[in-house]
Amino acid sequence: MNHRRDFIKKTALTGAGIALLPNLGLATNLTKDPQKLRVGVIGVGLRGTNHLDNLLKRNDVVVAAICDIDPNRIDIAQDHIVKAGGKKAKVFGKNEQDYKNLLALQDIDAVVIATPWLWHTKMAVDSMKAGKYTGLEVSAANTLEECWDLVNTHEQTGSHLMILENVNYRRDVLAVLNMVKQNVFGELLHFRCGYQHDLRGVKFNDGKTAYGKGAEFGAKGISESAWRTQHSLLRNADVYPTHGLGPIAVMADINRGNRFLSLTSHATKGVGLHKYIVETAGENHPNAKLKFKQGDIITSTIETSNGETIIVTHNVNNPHPYSLGFKVQGAQGLTDFDYHTQRIHIEGVTEGHGWENMDTWLEKYDHPLWKKFGNSATEAGHGGIDFYVMNAFIESAKENIAPPMDAYDAAAWSAVTPLSELSIENNGEPQDFPDFTRGTWIKRKPYNWIKDTY
Repeated sequence: MNHRRDFIKKTALTGAGIALLPNLGLATNLTKDPQKLRVGVIGVGLRGTNHLDNLLKRNDVVVAAICDIDPNRIDIAQDHIVKAGGKKAKVFGKNEQDYKNLLALQDIDAVVIATPWLWHTKMAVDSMKAGKYTGLEVSAANTLEECWDLVNTHEQTGSHLMILENVNYRRDVLAVLNMVKQNVFGELLHFRCGYQHDLRGVKFNDGKTAYGKGAEFGAKGISESAWRTQHSLLRNADVYPTHGLGPIAVMADINRGNRFLSLTSHATKGVGLHKYIVETAGENHPNAKLKFKQGDIITSTIETSNGETIIVTHNVNNPHPYSLGFKVQGAQGLTDFDYHTQRIHIEGVTEGHGWENMDTWLEKYDHPLWKKFGNSATEAGHGGIDFYVMNAFIESAKENIAPPMDAYDAAAWSAVTPLSELSIENNGEPQDFPDFTRGTWIKRKPYNWIKDTY
């Protein structure tokens, strides 16, 4: 396996860019019969199949093995592989532990994990112990112990872990990151972000289709409702922080010259899920008698060692258009942006005390990756961001180097869940963030995000 990685690293064209989509014409300049990165996918549900499809579009990757305990999802994944011109993958999924047999394959170089949250850390730890370059869906961990498990295993094995946070590659997010790096906003002071998205139709369904209208979850649910809703029943916490926090953490150089110091969290009462069940299935439905522990809106405030504050909002149990609610405030100006609102004010540039539209700013600071591959990347899912996150994973795995978002990031970003739970349980009491880098954040250099490769 290490020989294969060395071979790929030595023979790949330097700065090869992306071979993800056939019409890009940017395949790596290897030998006539190149040795490809062999990837296994653990979890081929809706999200895993999306990753699978993007892997199948690359000419430098072979999807050699897949794992899922749902035979129907295995059949769907194999069909996608064959239709893409590949050979059927080796199959694992006879029980919940069969993924370990996939990890035991000597000819697998990298693994993508897209399973329910409770499996993320244990599978990632086993993958790193098996020497695989590991890509892990969000969130990466549920407890502080699991956060440390990810870091400790990475350090003990030398195997790399990349948290597959796709929002870090959104076009407006990367443009604002470019502005941050070029000091448009001046010295940074404050951020806002979060995950506000009506997920009631995801947490509940009819038990027949993923988005079928209904009030079922758990054993009677299907797709995410089979496992995701249980977290809202049992935990009062921000259980999904990384979509908002990941991009902000990069802007603030977290774990690389800066770190999270402390967190306080508060929760509103929880009424949204009960209301949805009653309106969907009636007050006599068994699930209408349940008491969901999670508050509808979780608000967390994080303090950093460099003196910035970050407000993170979690709101998925009520009517709310999709919004991550980004705000970046510096001493020279600020931006308030999302899919439906993009505005900016820069002192000495913006006239008066009002806002101006960000269109010209986003065009001026458009990220090199989007300038280079934007037109084709949009085919990859989630507006193109899945293209970039998977490319960064594969290119990093081919070179066997640290990825843009590593084990320390996975731990720090995911730690918001258990820390918010503790703070809420203790009436908003501040919780100290562990230093997952063990002090090396002081000297670690920021990853070079402003480039057109990955």
